[in-house]
Amino acid sequence: MTIDCCSNIAFIPNDIWEAITIKVATDSIRSLCSLRMSCKAAHDAGEADIVHRSVFIPPPHATPWWWCLNPEAKRFFDRCMAAGNPELLFREALRELFIRRNENVGIQMLNSASSRGHAAAKYALSMMLMLRMDDNVEKQKGLELYRELDAAGLLAGSNARCFSILTVSWPGEVQMPRIEEQHTVCASPRCSTRGHMPLLYDYRRRAAERNSVHAFGRAAHIPCIQCRADYDLQAFVNLP
Repeated sequence: MTIDCCSNIAFIPNDIWEAITIKVATDSIRSLCSLRMSCKAAHDAGEADIVHRSVFIPPPHATPWWWCLNPEAKRFFDRCMAAGNPELLFREALRELFIRRNENVGIQMLNSASSRGHAAAKYALSMMLMLRMDDNVEKQKGLELYRELDAAGLLAGSNARCFSILTVSWPGEVQMPRIEEQHTVCASPRCSTRGHMPLLYDYRRRAAERNSVHAFGRAAHIPCIQCRADYDLQAFVNLP
């Protein structure tokens, strides 16, 4: 029975092999490498751009240090980047934005990663757009992205992902954008919490330094979503 199954491998269509390889690639790089070494059909399927685009990239703290020194590993990640892997696009976007200070390039990369469903990239993009004081259209676009993340319950996790990448990958090198005191997303003169988010953020930050329970909750209790966006802007520019 085993021999018959193995002998039929050659008759499995390539699109089925690609689907299998994509599924494995989303699990781990190690699993993908093992599959590609199993037979020629799996090896060939693993060459597809969509596979490299789907590869699960481990978080920085779980990435073997020698990968950055290994030429074969570097070629693999370059291939994933060229294929549009959203996690690698997200990380490179943060590097462009907050280390190399290439805002236009970084925004383009965040757009690409966000369009492929990367929640943390969408969060960073919403923050960068809402920081723009001279472009109300872009500011509103950032707020809409923020609303979508809020509705999906992805805000806190996305903020944590940005924090993890910035602090683990480039400790001490990050230059976050500044936020002007008068800059607010909320423009309603009738909003009772408008303009108070910097004070709330400072209160939460000081509570965290004391390990107080008042450090938790962020601005979840604030009914105005625009004010919640103002709070997250404070948290974002103070990430590292």
